Amino acid sequence: MMSEFENNKEKLFTFLERFRESGVLNHINGENIEADSQQSFENISPIDLKKICEVSRSGLSDVNLAVLSAKNAFSEWSLFPGQERKKILHNIATSIEERAHEIALIESFDTGQSLRFMSKAALRGAANFRYFADQAPYGRDGESTFTDSQTNMTMRFPIGPVGIITPWNTPFMLSTWKIAPALASGCTIVHKPAEFSPLTAKILVEIAEDAGLPKGVWNTVNGYGEEAGKLLTEHPDIKAISFVGESATGSMIMKQGANTLKRVHFELGGKNAVVVFEDADLERAADAVVFMIYSLNGERCTSSSRLLVQESIREKFVEMVKQRAEKIVVGHPLDPNTTVGPLIHPIHEEKVKNYFEIGKNEGATLLTGGSVEGPGGGPYIAPTIFTNVSKNMRIAKEEIFGPVLVVLPFESETEALDIVNDSEYGLAGYLWTQNVTRAFQFSQSMEAGMIWVNSENIRHLPTPFGGIKSSGIGRDGGDWSFDFYMETKNISFATTEHKIPKLGA
Repeated sequence: MMSEFENNKEKLFTFLERFRESGVLNHINGENIEADSQQSFENISPIDLKKICEVSRSGLSDVNLAVLSAKNAFSEWSLFPGQERKKILHNIATSIEERAHEIALIESFDTGQSLRFMSKAALRGAANFRYFADQAPYGRDGESTFTDSQTNMTMRFPIGPVGIITPWNTPFMLSTWKIAPALASGCTIVHKPAEFSPLTAKILVEIAEDAGLPKGVWNTVNGYGEEAGKLLTEHPDIKAISFVGESATGSMIMKQGANTLKRVHFELGGKNAVVVFEDADLERAADAVVFMIYSLNGERCTSSSRLLVQESIREKFVEMVKQRAEKIVVGHPLDPNTTVGPLIHPIHEEKVKNYFEIGKNEGATLLTGGSVEGPGGGPYIAPTIFTNVSKNMRIAKEEIFGPVLVVLPFESETEALDIVNDSEYGLAGYLWTQNVTRAFQFSQSMEAGMIWVNSENIRHLPTPFGGIKSSGIGRDGGDWSFDFYMETKNISFATTEHKIPKLGA
């Protein structure tokens, strides 16, 4: 009898045939088209570093064509009744659910992420579309305010064609997180997926059009960030850019969009702290710490990459985390037993491995982990822990974006807070304590856009998601998403014949 692992690989081979035959083409105005230059680049699987397919390498003419398509479609889509947009987005969600296993298999093969996590991510993508589908009829809603002589009515309207640039870690889910509210608000889009993981973006746009989305509303251009991405952010007809990725890239995008006064939304890097006090439920805290740094190969912006642990429990708690880390299975991402698969690409592996040497040279101790051999010979890194770390070390300050945890002990709340906030980043924070007063006071003093107390990262879709400092600008989620993709207008009606100042009478 075929094992689940072998069955997954057999199904994957069937799903990949279409990509190997035709490659990943651009999708513009409902059509699959090659780049105008006929140029392409190789997409490889991080599992064995072998070629999957060719991907279109877009240039100026391709981006211009995609933007023109989005611009032409905007006049129709922006006037679609909210209830009609709701139906289409629900249809998209249903189709995602029906193809969730296919999406998860392809995403695992394309990114190296474990199937156990990509399966959940695919379903989360459907949930994102369902949530914003239900909000679509209310996107234009504002409020009414009154004075003795005026009635003010506020409303929102879609900003126009927008550019959406998504990363290579959990690309399918993060694409839905950006695209669903853009469509719900009435915007049209040009999507540029990351060049390292372009496969599921192709599936997603086809699902959308099969579900009834008019052609031209959603366009996808593939290519390199410094080429297609730059052209998109500079284009005068793109009214806003929503970007997920590195902080340095966000800075470049802001510069590129400055001449056109482009609105930007950035979800950028993080060096997130998880603070464990001596009165915490240590078993639950250890489980949460391990989950938040080693799930998704540590390639997640909200990972708890800095462990701050009170000195009185440091030795015990670090040992608890170490024992869990060393039991994590590193292997083929399609194997149901695997938790940690290969990193996305050898280029990224080199960056992560470089921090091993940096940490050792700074005087930190590599307690466990490091590079390991995996099936296929891809860039595998075992769950890693550094101890004897001080807050000024590079491994404690810079985003590594891999399964690497650094441990920083503290004695007091004041010291812990100083370490937490001594960072250029401010995306997420995690706090473990059973002291209610401390939980309220400490969490409010942590410099981050999102804090979880006695919990790992659990998303509630109506709440705001985003960071401060170098971790981003703006918020996703709930009504905050509509604020980005829509403009606000106020109309004031005179309700009395109030006195008007007479000049020149």
